[in-house]
Amino acid sequence: MLKSFWQVPKIVVFSLCKSTENIMSNNLLAGKRGIIFGALDENSIAWKVALEAKSQGAVFTLTNAPVAMRFGEIKKLGEICNAEIIPADATSMPDLENLFTKSMEILGGKVDFILHSIGMSINVRKGLPYTDLNYDYFLKAMDISALSFHRVIQTARKLDAINDWGSIVALTYIAAQRAFPGYSDMADNKAALESIARSFGYYLGREKKIRVNTISQSPTATTAGAGIKGFDKFSSYAAKVSPLGNATAEDCARYTVMMFSDMTKMVTMQNLFHDGGFSNTGVSEDILDLV
Repeated sequence: MLKSFWQVPKIVVFSLCKSTENIMSNNLLAGKRGIIFGALDENSIAWKVALEAKSQGAVFTLTNAPVAMRFGEIKKLGEICNAEIIPADATSMPDLENLFTKSMEILGGKVDFILHSIGMSINVRKGLPYTDLNYDYFLKAMDISALSFHRVIQTARKLDAINDWGSIVALTYIAAQRAFPGYSDMADNKAALESIARSFGYYLGREKKIRVNTISQSPTATTAGAGIKGFDKFSSYAAKVSPLGNATAEDCARYTVMMFSDMTKMVTMQNLFHDGGFSNTGVSEDILDLV
């Protein structure tokens, strides 16, 4: 007769538990190097990703636009993570070339992962409705929020700055697929961002097995997100629709780090919904109770 679990010698039980712990949390990014764009303050998802990547054994550089660095707390994050900070305007090709060149010098080689967590809309900041946009603002938002992703990847490719089987991730939102009043031109920017990921994912996959994905996160109260008109209401709505509720920034950081790791080597060109099930739920009982 087979012994019950509790009759297994204690040393075996301990060994099983220790093994599971190592698989789940220890050194998932050991030996990997990267660049993290967009950490502004402790509310930033990029900030949480940096902390998680550090805890999983990665080394990386941090970067943000010079103007953002003056108003943010990225120096504090650099000290916590023992990471050097390289200012770079993601819409400037010379800045990006300098960023990748210096990062490879500092880190001692090519990078294995890149996080793009950049987005800004002047139209949103000024409360301009989608039906009456300022097109100069629109073009600026597209350059910062979407084309910067193309610039980052194109620059890295030309400099051969990413190792084979590397991973590039950009953060997005479901407004790229659905209409969200108040999200304004950022919805178009995110749609372009996701398209860039698919297109570059094809080329980089064929060339060097580098994968490119976007993560569509739940409404998250970052400095940028909280500035969107009606944010609290549609965050509350998403929480009521999602079977698991809204994913936190910390949840997103762990998911992003998994996408950087070798555990997801065959995932590319995907828009991955990290939203507690919101994207696949038509209506919930909580919402029906309010009707």
